[in-house]
Amino acid sequence: METNEFDILSVGVDVGSSTSHLVFSKLLLKKDERSVTRRFKIQQRHIVYEGNIIHTPLSDDKTIDIGKLTEFFKAEYERAGIHPKDIQTGAVIVTGESARKKNARQIAEALSNDAGKFVAATAGPNFESLIAAMGSGAVARSKDRNKTILSCDIGGGTSNIAVIKNGQTLSTSCISVGGRVLGVSSKGKIWRIDQPAQAVMQHLGLNYTIGDRISKAEIKSIAATFGKILFEVITGPAKSRLARQLIQTDDLQLPGRIDEYSFSGGVAELMYGGLNHYDDIGKILAEQINALTPGLTAAVVEPANKIRATVIGAGAYSLSISGSSCFMDDQIVFPIRNVPVLRVDVDPSNLSFEHIVSQINAAFRRFDRVEGEDVVALYFKNPVQASYPRLELFARSIEAAHADSIKNGLPIILIFGTDIACGVGNVIRRETDLKTNLLTLDELTLKEGDWVDIGEPLVAGQVFPVTVKSLVFH
Repeated sequence: METNEFDILSVGVDVGSSTSHLVFSKLLLKKDERSVTRRFKIQQRHIVYEGNIIHTPLSDDKTIDIGKLTEFFKAEYERAGIHPKDIQTGAVIVTGESARKKNARQIAEALSNDAGKFVAATAGPNFESLIAAMGSGAVARSKDRNKTILSCDIGGGTSNIAVIKNGQTLSTSCISVGGRVLGVSSKGKIWRIDQPAQAVMQHLGLNYTIGDRISKAEIKSIAATFGKILFEVITGPAKSRLARQLIQTDDLQLPGRIDEYSFSGGVAELMYGGLNHYDDIGKILAEQINALTPGLTAAVVEPANKIRATVIGAGAYSLSISGSSCFMDDQIVFPIRNVPVLRVDVDPSNLSFEHIVSQINAAFRRFDRVEGEDVVALYFKNPVQASYPRLELFARSIEAAHADSIKNGLPIILIFGTDIACGVGNVIRRETDLKTNLLTLDELTLKEGDWVDIGEPLVAGQVFPVTVKSLVFH
């Protein structure tokens, strides 16, 4: 019997600068009867479990304690009554200052392997900004109300900013402003100083080390400075030397008008009246940000989700679904992680062997990738009409352009915007010597600068869950 809809269970895991937690979501995939290919689309997202929140455990200043973290998440699975084998997709996101720890990549890989076969990412600052805006509800609110919203997620180590217009993310940015960059006990004793806090203290002429006592007035001065440079980025462009030193991305590309501002993240919980205290400057930073908001050009609205925005975005909104006519060689092992997307500009009206090969070579050069050494995903928006002679020409061009990759046994990943993946895959296998390590996906919308993680196929191999990690926005 044909499957028209089904549920999949997704997990989002966020290992942040201050806190770590997870969320389980149920995603309803349903065939789109209006689509020519009747492809599956995500129709509903429903959170089924919001886990406990813990301080991200450290074994020293530069290393996250993987053992304690793994134990915590295993306990969360048990509390939720969910077995790792029940998870079909999801994402582990290591964010903020945690992404800079020396074992950040090992954490992402360890947690994804322990918690089920799904993708893992050490989130780039732009990608984190995107999923935080989705998870907070700012993207949905922008779409529903036809508004331009600036979303700012303030966590322990970074503030991730996104501008959304009518549900579409226009620009993202990130600056090292957060509540955990300076740890101070209730008695005023400093127990943690991250590099951004050192930079601000140097700017203010303060000289403290771990173990020193600091006055409330000086903490307030530090927090006020962080608030000021955050608002430099929000209102753009960041011009001061300190803001330029702490910004991690390009400046925001601001439209002519912002209709609403929305703050999420752990610091935002305190901005909207929360009472949590984590022995850091989060509460005072929240007060300083609240003092600056009257100077904004539009109202500040409280989002649906605050401290859980990033983890909800990771588990429920970072997923795309491929079309239903893909082609897969059975030797490929999933998940495939952290694959850069190279756009290939093929002109279907000027199709020739030389043209296709030259455009593929140009795509490799543009991203400083080496054919035969680097695994990449070539993205073709609409490269060829579905006639056999043209598909054969395209197939032989793909083979010629991947001579070293085929020789070295690397996977060849081709992604198309239109419904031709199955046809391309079959013709490549039939007409060329590329018989293994081939994966073709279609009906995905990507852009240059994206990275993708591809999970195990669903619905008897018909569709693939793909996490699109937009690390760069222009």
